Amino acid sequence: MTSATVSAQPKPANGFSRARRAFRNWRRTRPFWAGLLILLAAGPILYFPYASLSIGVLRIQMATTAGAGSAVIGLLLAALGISVWFQLHIRVFAGIAAIVLSLVSLPVSNFGGFGMGLLLGLLGGMLALSWAPLKAAPEAAPEAAAAPAEAVAEEETTPIAAMMQVDEAPTAVLPEQKTDSLDEEEAPRGE
Repeated sequence: MTSATVSAQPKPANGFSRARRAFRNWRRTRPFWAGLLILLAAGPILYFPYASLSIGVLRIQMATTAGAGSAVIGLLLAALGISVWFQLHIRVFAGIAAIVLSLVSLPVSNFGGFGMGLLLGLLGGMLALSWAPLKAAPEAAPEAAAAPAEAVAEEETTPIAAMMQVDEAPTAVLPEQKTDSLDEEEAPRGE
């Protein structure tokens, strides 16, 4: 049983419970975890090129020309992560773009944010590509329940399905052949 198939519960009484339930319902109708992972992938990619790391007395400064590329990749990943949440129809594009940007961050942005941004971006992009909305169970109309089965089947057939429903195999109708021998004058001469 998944969280998407759990039956609805009665309305909560307080405001926090209502907000939590509204957020859960909103989250279930979109690729939330894909967008969150893509958004989190932007963090390490943006942070590490501009960070000063100190290990004892050793100070490591990584601000290089790769910082501009890291800023572009990080900001684009953040925009893609948010757009996956609010623009459901571009989830395939956003997933592919997140995967490509994460792979490009490998040489541009300190091994993709030391692998953290790379892995989060790849995983989020794959989740965005694989997400599909749940299909609601079709509700039967009262008229359809009263109609005979053959009438319902005829209404539901698509043009391709209608072409596939053939009662018998098509046969070619050939002209009747004469079975008796032909006379010399009736026989056609070699054409």
